Amino acid sequence: MNYLFTTLSFCLLLLSSCRNQQNKEEEENPQRELQGTISISGAFALYPVTVAWAEEFKKLHPKVRIDISAGGAGKGMTDALTHLVDIGMVSRKIHDEEIRRGVWFIPVAKDAVLPVMNGSHPQLDELLKKGLKRGDFERIYIHADAKKWSDVGINSVLPIHAYTRSDAAGSAESWGAYLGKNQEDLQGIGVFGDPGVSQAVMKDISAIGYNNIVYAYDSKTKKPLKGIRPIPIDINENGMIDPEENFYDSLDDLMLAISENKFPTPPARNLYFVCGGQPKRRVVKEFIHWILTEGQPYVKSAGYVHLAKETIDSATVKLQ
Repeated sequence: MNYLFTTLSFCLLLLSSCRNQQNKEEEENPQRELQGTISISGAFALYPVTVAWAEEFKKLHPKVRIDISAGGAGKGMTDALTHLVDIGMVSRKIHDEEIRRGVWFIPVAKDAVLPVMNGSHPQLDELLKKGLKRGDFERIYIHADAKKWSDVGINSVLPIHAYTRSDAAGSAESWGAYLGKNQEDLQGIGVFGDPGVSQAVMKDISAIGYNNIVYAYDSKTKKPLKGIRPIPIDINENGMIDPEENFYDSLDDLMLAISENKFPTPPARNLYFVCGGQPKRRVVKEFIHWILTEGQPYVKSAGYVHLAKETIDSATVKLQ
């Protein structure tokens, strides 16, 4: 144990030393071509658009290297606070305790967590017409007393197989917040990662799960991924999906509904970049500033919702 602690401490010291050297070089040569390495980890929800941002940014600055890994919002927050990475990706509300520990954060995009079912469910048409109420989801995920689809008013004898996240995840926390609870209160079969939940639902005709939008829709066709369908939320709880609640057929319609606040918040939420303090390295600040300006058009094409102008303006001021 002492050996592992010593090794980890040495690695952190070495990493800090390298970054300090980069800071010094950047301060001494502010006009030189932008270069350096940016390390990023965290939420699966932000991974696809961050990869798209990095690819475009590197076209403008070929001497910049950006290393990105997905591992959940909890990992992104921990890695940022312990300075293991320059930027953490977080897809949930920033906690007061994290703010007290000195986390610096700004929103970079917006999306939502969707309840999903298997695309071949025998009562698919009925589910699309009726949807499920918030109370139905509570019975499945919180109280675990809805064991069959008939228990939530669907004409089916199939059992309900509920899938949830086994890792600390922003999507799970947002879904729990929608149901008035925390991630730890969610019942179901634990699966690692957003892609894992999506794949589990695709393989199980009795499944219900929840996914970030980018793992439920194809960003190119703008349609739900093959084998999976979002479950419409019966927001007004009248036992049917009214026209103003019916925006799940295409990604563009869903994005518009989220931007117009027709979809409930939570599970709609802002997505954040976090750092272990105010970012100081030039290459990191330039990358974040580019995302808030020239990088915003890639938000929609990657399947996310634009931030409001006042939100972007506030984030830009915070970065300075």
